[in-house]
Amino acid sequence: MKKLTEFDPAEYLDSEELRSGYLELVAKEGTQEELLKAINDVARARGMTKTAKEAGITREGLYKALSPNGNPAFSTVWNILRAIGYTLTPTPLSKAL
Repeated sequence: MKKLTEFDPAEYLDSEELRSGYLELVAKEGTQEELLKAINDVARARGMTKTAKEAGITREGLYKALSPNGNPAFSTVWNILRAIGYTLTPTPLSKAL
C-alpha cells in the first residue's frame, strides 16, 4: 500500500489571486481556527522568515502564534496580516446568517 502525504495548501498558493481568494473564503465561511490556519498557509506560501521580519516578530514567534495551539493577541494577527499584504475590513453579516 502506498503512503499518502498530507495535503498542504501552501504548496498551491503560488499567486496573489489564489492567496486572496483563499483568505477571503475562509474569513467569510470559516471559524477562527480555520482563519488562523489559512493565515499560516499564506504566510508559509510567502515565506515564514520574510513574513516574520515584516510582521516584526521572530520566525519562531510566528510559528507559535499560528500553530493549532497558538492564541495570538489581536495585535499579532493584525501585524501578520499586514505583513502578508492584507487588512481586516469589517463588513455586515448578511441577514441569511
